[in-house]
Order: sequence, then C-alpha cells, then structure tokens
Amino acid sequence: MTTNIAFIGFGGVGQALAEILLEREQSLQKQYGLDTKIVAVADMKKGSVYHPDGLDVKELIACVREKGSLEAYDGGASITKGLSSIDTIIQSNADVIVEVTFTDVKTGEPAITHCRTAFEHGKSVVTTNKGPVALAYRELAEMADQNDVYFGFEGTVMSGTPALRMPMETLAGNTITEIRGILNGTTNYILTEMEKGQSYEEALKKAQQLGYAEADPTSDVEGYDARYKAAILSNYIMGIPLAHTDVECKGISGITLNQVQSALKEGKRWKLLASIKQENGKVSASVKPECIESNDPLASVSGATNAILYECDLSGPILLTGAGAGLKETGFSLLIDLIHYQKKKKLAKI
Repeated sequence: MTTNIAFIGFGGVGQALAEILLEREQSLQKQYGLDTKIVAVADMKKGSVYHPDGLDVKELIACVREKGSLEAYDGGASITKGLSSIDTIIQSNADVIVEVTFTDVKTGEPAITHCRTAFEHGKSVVTTNKGPVALAYRELAEMADQNDVYFGFEGTVMSGTPALRMPMETLAGNTITEIRGILNGTTNYILTEMEKGQSYEEALKKAQQLGYAEADPTSDVEGYDARYKAAILSNYIMGIPLAHTDVECKGISGITLNQVQSALKEGKRWKLLASIKQENGKVSASVKPECIESNDPLASVSGATNAILYECDLSGPILLTGAGAGLKETGFSLLIDLIHYQKKKKLAKI
C-alpha cells in the first residue's frame, strides 16, 4: 500500500529526503515494502502545492532550487496551490506529515501545532525538530498513541546517527543509568581548532565559514542546543520527565586558548558535555565544558563529530559516534522513521 506524504517545510533537509526517496524508490519498496508518494508540500516562504495523485519530485526540487518558489510548479488545473501548512495537514490525503519547518526551539512553534493538528486528524508525523520533543513529548506521544498514529523523531539528537533508536531497541533490557555526550558539532569543532592554536574568535569564524555555525551562534556556543537534546534523552530514553529549563547549562564562550593548550600539555581535553544521570527514579542533567582525561572514551572525538556514551547495567558502556548534522544525514534520519512507520503499519495488519 502506498504511503502518501506531505512535507511541511521544504528547505535543505526536506529536499534531501525527497531526493533519497526518489533515488532509492525501488530498493525501499523491495527491502521494506515502503512505497511512497509525495502529495503535498507547504513552505512558509516557498508557497504550497497539492495533488492527491502525487507530485513530480524532480520538478518540485527544480522549482525550489532554480526559482525559489513552488508557484512555478506546473501541474495543470487539478493542482491546488496556496494552502497554509495547517490546511495542507487537514485537507490533503497524506498519511504521514514530514515536519521540517524552521521552528523556534524556545516555544516549539510552529512544529508543536503542526504535530497536534496531524494527530488530531489521524495522521502520523516524522520530524527533525527538537522543540516538540523537548517541550511537549509527553503530550504529543499520548496524542499519537490515542489516535493510533506514528510519531518519529530520530533526527532530533544526532541527525542520522541513531542516538534514540539504538538504545531503545538494540540495548533493550538494560537499565541505562547515565548518558554522556558531545551533542553539538559546532562547539566540538571550535574546541578542536583551539587545540591547534587558534583563538576562540578565529575558530568560531572558521566554523561559520564552513557552515557549522550560524551567523548568530548563541544556541550552539552557549549550550542551548545541547540542553534541549539532554531533555529529549531524559524524556525518551530514560522515561523520566525533564524540562529543558531544569538542565544546568553553560557554554564554551568563556573557554580561553590558554586553558585548552594547558589541558593538552596535561594529557587532557576540553569538551562541551551533556550529562544525564538517573538514580532512584529521579534524573539530573547538565550541559557544561569539562576538562576530561585522555583515556575518557569521549576525549578522542574531534572536529564536528558527535558522540554519545550509554552506561548500561548489563552490557557495560556503549559508545556511539557519527555525524550530528548535514542535509543528507538528517534526511536519512527521516527515512529511518518512515521505514519504522512502515513496519508498524505491517504489524498492525497481522
């Protein structure tokens, strides 16, 4: 059975997923029974287009990249244009909403409203937006369950690196007592460059030139991005509610070149670490710079790479490393969720 998809937001990540679905159409059908059709796209800046029988993916991408607008999409008289994101969710025949809008992580909007609307109308959601999971996970997970739909958000912590699904599935049966991680590639890149002798300002500028850091790098360098991810890990992996505001947070902007170089001479390295610990049903969490010994499993993680260490009572410590950003990698995280949506759909028929 074909899965109809509506994209809410169609920036780089959404386009990356659309390309993956197009390029791997046959293998996804053969291996996973995942037969998809993009029926709608709604983007606040690029406009919207909807056809219940499906859209031409190549033309969609060409319109956006060459003309910057979906208004140029030529689908004949049967094409509907101009629907808002909410109208697209409600009125389209999509089974799954791919929610990849630019969202204010402080409020989780507009992504939280998009998720609520989809669930209320019996539609599943896959998203890479941290806001809905960090701020409203319990509510949204319950809504999805009550409406018998799927809620996927693998890409919210480490992009295409399965930081959420691996512990929940592969490490099932363990009690995870602590999670420590380098969850922000920008800050890890900056600290790595400072180890090479660059000042904080020089390293930050280079990170911005390479696209690792935004023009306003505050969310990364002050630890806010990692703080939201710490809340997601507590809520989802440990099953213990934790507000992001309850996560102690300090960034790297105060770390000096002298501190980094002195640590190296002592066989240590500075890292911005997120730490989530559970004990007796309670959880504590922090995001802060730490000077760690060279034999710490996280010490060898350099550049923009992310890493996460799970302390498990049965299997012992498990370290996972991989990209924490990138368009194709993040698009892949959405594909992971779509494949698992398909598996859930198959199981429901048995």
